[in-house]
Amino acid sequence: MDLFQKCISDPNAERLHMARDLNVYPYFHVLESRQAPVVQMEGHRVIMLGSNNYLGFTEDPEVIAAGHAALDKYGTGVSGSRFLNGTLDLHLQLEKELAEFTGYEDCMTCSTGFQTNLAIISAICGKDDYILNDRENHASIYDACRLSFAKVMRYRHSNMEDLERILQSIPRASGKLIVTDGVFSMRGDICKLPEIVELAQKYNARVMVDDAHGFGVLGPGGRGTAAHFGLTDKVDITMLTFSKSLASIGGCMLTSHKVADWIRHVSRPFIFSASITPSSAGTAMAALHRLIEDPERPARLMNIAHYFQQGLIRAGIRIIEAPTPIVPIFTYETMDTLWYGKKMFEEGVYVNPVITPACVEGECLLRTTLMATHTEPVIDEAVDIIARVLRQKPDHKG
Repeated sequence: MDLFQKCISDPNAERLHMARDLNVYPYFHVLESRQAPVVQMEGHRVIMLGSNNYLGFTEDPEVIAAGHAALDKYGTGVSGSRFLNGTLDLHLQLEKELAEFTGYEDCMTCSTGFQTNLAIISAICGKDDYILNDRENHASIYDACRLSFAKVMRYRHSNMEDLERILQSIPRASGKLIVTDGVFSMRGDICKLPEIVELAQKYNARVMVDDAHGFGVLGPGGRGTAAHFGLTDKVDITMLTFSKSLASIGGCMLTSHKVADWIRHVSRPFIFSASITPSSAGTAMAALHRLIEDPERPARLMNIAHYFQQGLIRAGIRIIEAPTPIVPIFTYETMDTLWYGKKMFEEGVYVNPVITPACVEGECLLRTTLMATHTEPVIDEAVDIIARVLRQKPDHKG
């Protein structure tokens, strides 16, 4: 078969072509304004319920000014990796402040959140080690596991009995890493970290938490999932992304001095990638400062998320209830989900369709996310639109 035949006949390609033919293609909508609670997309006003801008810092004047200042001082980029010419004092300051804020010894920044997981897992795990991976972990974790050449064993989502069963099957002397999302990005549920830590101690394993959706959301002052459970000293590695609560781009690893030093010197994704731009580092640090200055902002985020959840429930809409700003709405079938997503966009609400292969057919969702800067009147308007659209019968040819 020709190499490019998959671009036409693969199931994913067929699904893509069908969505376009039926005028329900959901991707690459064009944003024409700042990432905010209400945005301009493709010429009209849309309530944004599909952004990971949890704390609303992308339009914060102090954060924007910090990006300008870093750009003026350091220029547009570093033109090299951290390992060689690409380390700025700004990078070091950001790492120091993130480590201090979260309670870890050390921090290492990377160019993206995806790359951070690649850099950590591919370096710390090898062919003789085992990775125990929650089935609903982020795609970057799965790719990092492949890059590591370790033996990967998946456990059923948040099923601690299944995790222990797998741990029991692995030689005690073998290297073992349990990897879990802190907050799972599709359903908004929180990992069972206390039980994971207990099993790790029992079976001589290490623990890594991907806290992309937990940092700025959970824990005292938004310090994340480990802090939420009071287990920072029991989680060996935490990774964060800057593209969500910190309103920038990049990621970082939080861990001990010895682990960070090792990974800095052996991780190919880290060594052979250019470091994050000065403006990205400057905006991330300014967003961290704003979070420190306003430690109640995560609580406001959770309050508005709860308000939204209750509005949907009162409207008779079936959702997944979780104590996070991720609120999934059940829509079940793939084409229905795409139709509802398109119709909501046309009516003035942007949401993210979650369809196969990201979920099982029959369990498709519209994933909505909240910002601390959403207001109750805007949320009321969004609930009214969502409820009105969901009462309609999908017309896939509309």
